[in-house]
Amino acid sequence: MGLLAKSGALRALWLGGAAIGMVTSGLIGSIAQGAGPQGLAVNAASIAAAAQKGDNWLSHGRSYDEQRFSPLSQINQSNVGQLGLAWYADMDTARGQEATPLVIDGVIYTTTAWSKAKAYDALSGKLLWQYDPKVPGETAVKACCDVVNRGMGAWGNKLFLGTLDGRLIALDRETGKVLWSKVTVDQSKPYTITGAPRVINGLVIIGNGGAEMGVRGFVAAYDANTGKQVWKFYTVPDAPGKNAPEYLRRAEATWKGEYWKLGGGGTVWDSMAYDEKLDLLYIGVGNGSPWNQAYRSPGGGDNLYLSSIVAVRPKTGEYVWHFQETPGETWDFTATQHIVLADLMIKGQKRKVLMHAPKNGFFYVVDRETGQFISGKNFVPVNWASGLDPVSGRPIEIPEARYDKTGKFAFVTPGAGGAHSWHPMAWDPKQNLMFIPAQIAGFPYMPEEGWKSAKYGFNNGLNQGAAALPADEAARAAAKAATKGALIAWDPLTQSERWRVDYPGPSNGGLLATAGDLLFQGTAKGEFLAYSTKDGKKLWSFGAQTGVIAAPVTFTVKGQQYVAVMAGWGGIWPLATGALAWNSGPMQNTSRLLVFKLGGKGKLPAAPAMTLAPLDPPPATASAEVVAKGAYTFGRFCGTCHGDAAIGGGVLPDLRRSAALHSAETWSAIVHDGALKDRGMIAWGTQLSREEIEAVRAYVIKRAHEDKALGNK
Repeated sequence: MGLLAKSGALRALWLGGAAIGMVTSGLIGSIAQGAGPQGLAVNAASIAAAAQKGDNWLSHGRSYDEQRFSPLSQINQSNVGQLGLAWYADMDTARGQEATPLVIDGVIYTTTAWSKAKAYDALSGKLLWQYDPKVPGETAVKACCDVVNRGMGAWGNKLFLGTLDGRLIALDRETGKVLWSKVTVDQSKPYTITGAPRVINGLVIIGNGGAEMGVRGFVAAYDANTGKQVWKFYTVPDAPGKNAPEYLRRAEATWKGEYWKLGGGGTVWDSMAYDEKLDLLYIGVGNGSPWNQAYRSPGGGDNLYLSSIVAVRPKTGEYVWHFQETPGETWDFTATQHIVLADLMIKGQKRKVLMHAPKNGFFYVVDRETGQFISGKNFVPVNWASGLDPVSGRPIEIPEARYDKTGKFAFVTPGAGGAHSWHPMAWDPKQNLMFIPAQIAGFPYMPEEGWKSAKYGFNNGLNQGAAALPADEAARAAAKAATKGALIAWDPLTQSERWRVDYPGPSNGGLLATAGDLLFQGTAKGEFLAYSTKDGKKLWSFGAQTGVIAAPVTFTVKGQQYVAVMAGWGGIWPLATGALAWNSGPMQNTSRLLVFKLGGKGKLPAAPAMTLAPLDPPPATASAEVVAKGAYTFGRFCGTCHGDAAIGGGVLPDLRRSAALHSAETWSAIVHDGALKDRGMIAWGTQLSREEIEAVRAYVIKRAHEDKALGNK
């Protein structure tokens, strides 16, 4: 992770702003001891019923097929202009909010950054209970992309929460009390959990993250009543001779070298879907570890089951089939993006299909019974492949994109952020249309000669310092012009775009489609919007005062339809991308749960002013050699949290403006000694020398002077 603090409170300390911290909405009142008598018991029947009725939101994607389409139509194109804020609740975490809430019998259950859980009365906004698993602040260094959480699972009268430090916790739905807690990962390794559990017939299924850091991916199932592990499915092979299951022995033949010593990657950190009739669970498998295949699997190979959709039996974890989207993955092209199931008429035949828009830029339609490729086409500009083989679906690679083989710099589109990231899509079964929160952004892949893995930080086999965007107005302008966002309506039958909405930058929010012919989405610019699903016309907007990246939900209470969304700017885009983080405009984190209804009259308080300390660095006295050493170290260990070229993105401290920059002693106390470890800033002295840490300070000082000379543009 990055070099300095990870909290809103420290941002106030270093930038002179007001801490967002623990604020309380005037609407939620005092904490109650319970949520009233428990009602609906969540099970397969109730999830199926809710999929048809739309009154509740019982599973992460609303229904097991993950379509995120609601049959509710009380709010529709004729009256959406009357939609207003019913109530809001401020969160006590000033980091990215990515959760999809659950709604059960008039109660909203959501998670926040740092893996906290909260329950609200959906009608009044009253806080019913809250739970803090007290994730150690030092865990932040293990998280590639912010200390986020995407939601809970439900079964019976229990809720299930994965925590950043790798625990799976069962909570009593009425009180929020812990019923059981299970450590699901080796906590000595850089595993994390940010995804939402799925619960199928009493089994809680959870994956994990950490492939950027160096782990071996897996997904596991736990008994909902006891927390006992029932099965574990590894997504990449162990060392030769240690792979008993046949599917892992087959995978072993596709790897080379001593891959197992670096973990291999393949973490299942987000998407899953379930077909009840076929009794198949579909999991999306992540990137390789390290990214650079020259180190991970020297000599190449497909490296199964990286960047694949894998179908397993949810009762046993038995392998059934796989479809690999990016063989020999080397660009962080995960297949962990949102998986959607539907039935389509293709060439006169009804097919059970799985649809997927992963990071690599191609939209896939796959037979979900067999894993057979049906069709695919790029939905954004792609320069790493010229297309897909029409029979196998295998990408037709462009050799120059394989930096792992050429050993040369390659600017690849889409890049590591993906043509589509974790932000959920939505499916409209009325039109057979998929809505994709797409990204148009490349990435500079600079392979590092003689790279070695480290205990902390990204282990991707790249020289990220050498690839930093220079302090040059023309270069920055060109990079910004090539970096955009889009909302794309995609026809999977014709593999073509029907309409689109363009955005100035990436990382716009997840989606919700409804039978009211409405599509809801938040944006990185701080708006919450409703569009027509027919043509993309904007029908309604609300100023959220912060970036909205999470996906909305809709439900009914006492016959009235509501729409709710978690708001709070964060995630990898504002943390890591430096100057490009500002493409959508200046943005800060103000984390809230926003709930809307027709005729709602609620108002948000005035938005806090976004103030930045001036660029006022101390004199730059270090030698060019020291600054170069600091640039490398910053790029390797700090930039993923504190921004490319040390330009902050509005969530964590901008180190160019930090008061700590003026004191080598203060800087060393924080970075080397871990004075702020409880806030998420570990003691880097276990990995970096004081000289290396001082070189980083010299580099940041130089960067501050460069940007001050540019007029802070």
